[in-house]
Amino acid sequence: MPALNVEFSEEELDELRELAREQGVTLKALVRASTADQIARHRALKEGAEIFARTFHDPALADAIKAAGLDDGPATRTTGRAA
Repeated sequence: MPALNVEFSEEELDELRELAREQGVTLKALVRASTADQIARHRALKEGAEIFARTFHDPALADAIKAAGLDDGPATRTTGRAA
């Protein structure tokens, strides 16, 4: 099985060991789970960004927003008072 050697400072390694103890898992299991979580997060963000880009680059959507009179820009009227 392929392996990856990763270097940590003594402080980082101590913190990882403590976290693993708190979670009741081995250091190896903690690092593997953290890596898998980051991969899943990256994939989800990438997919979300692709969906966002497809949705908001749709000319029909832009026309519908314009026709509905929706404006998400800043307010043009202020009270002159701080919130």
